[in-house]
Amino acid sequence: MAASNFNSSQPFTPFQTYQDTLAYLYDRLPMFTRIGAAALKADLTNTIELCKRIGNPQDDFKSIHIAGTNGKGSTSHMLAAILQTAGYKTGLYTSPHLKDFRERIRLNGSMMPEDIVVDFVNSQRSNIEEIDPSFFEVTVAMAFQYFAQQEVDIAVIEVGLGGRLDSTNIITPLVSVITNIGFDHVNILGDTLPKIASEKAGIIKPGVPVVVGERHPETIETFLSKSKETRSELIFACDEWLIKKSNNQVNNELLALKVDKKDTSESESMAISLDLTGSYQVKNLATVLSSVIELRKAGFSISDEHVRTALRQVKDLTGLQGRWQVLKQKPLVVCDTGHNEEGIREVLKNINDQDYLKLHIVIGMVSDKNINKILGLLPQNATYYFCSPDIPRAKPARELREEAQVFGLIGNSYESVVSALKAAETDALQNDLIFVGGSTFVVAEIL
Repeated sequence: MAASNFNSSQPFTPFQTYQDTLAYLYDRLPMFTRIGAAALKADLTNTIELCKRIGNPQDDFKSIHIAGTNGKGSTSHMLAAILQTAGYKTGLYTSPHLKDFRERIRLNGSMMPEDIVVDFVNSQRSNIEEIDPSFFEVTVAMAFQYFAQQEVDIAVIEVGLGGRLDSTNIITPLVSVITNIGFDHVNILGDTLPKIASEKAGIIKPGVPVVVGERHPETIETFLSKSKETRSELIFACDEWLIKKSNNQVNNELLALKVDKKDTSESESMAISLDLTGSYQVKNLATVLSSVIELRKAGFSISDEHVRTALRQVKDLTGLQGRWQVLKQKPLVVCDTGHNEEGIREVLKNINDQDYLKLHIVIGMVSDKNINKILGLLPQNATYYFCSPDIPRAKPARELREEAQVFGLIGNSYESVVSALKAAETDALQNDLIFVGGSTFVVAEIL
């Protein structure tokens, strides 16, 4: 069991409240979501040292490790829901959070208690001041200690960014999962798909099977080479499953799917109803199902009924938000955290599947990304409400509006996300569609 490392002689006045503890974490530690690449550390040294000082808790529980450009959050939550439904005490670590910091660290769907957060920071204050870790490095250590102390059967661990140098990459999981490869954080991970794939393939461990969600001609060789080097079985989920929509979803609440296993003589299809209704979840589901097969090989007892039951209620079981989430009917208001080129393409597919009279888009972005490719994808026949999320990295709404005008995207700029949404709701008729997105932080502010 991981040790606490509390030093009663340490000179710091203990924090008494959760709010004060969070204020310390946010103010004291470099945070990527707020300042971008400057918050990232160039290696795993800090994470390794911090976890060493608390007894290397990452060695005390089984895990599954999930990376990818898009879909890793949904995939993580689906797998956690399935494991919970199968009766396993399941930890779930994801990032970033939308409303409450504790969304990052869950046990059987419940957020980590506030007092545990306070206790961890108080007990590790000396180590934090001495090691000077990033915000993410501290949260990873906090999650690993919590899972070890709670004696979870398994923890689903989502990579924060990349893979090779991500703080979560000190675990040795039962299965490594890479959902897909696309262009995102190119200033950090590389400006070609093979470079990005190489960073994400860094989570592949010797002898540990790896599930890759999608084949891409530019990245296949990267995964083949890495898996050969580590002697890891390589499974492409897209080669194992044929998944199609079986009928239109009802009231945007469930996505009805027909699932067939490829390369098998069995003719019986499995019907799955998924409460994550974005069309992109079809790809994620294949990755989840292949991962379940690998977990079964590792000794986990997961039935098809466990899978079906869990996938109908992923949001209730795990607290997942922000994935093609319906906020209101008449007019239909939907938000989604998709924020890179591939994610926006999938969002636009979902928009095109809806019946509406007029489209209104509430959009904000961060300033440290090349957004021209995204702006070039967006429809010109929509009315835009440009806004700026309340973080230092945010692109000013007026600048976003001016850049968008070059692509024929017309609308007004607003001082806040909330005011932009209110304007859209005022303008929209009952049969219109309002989409809110462009950044995880925009979605966070309206939830």
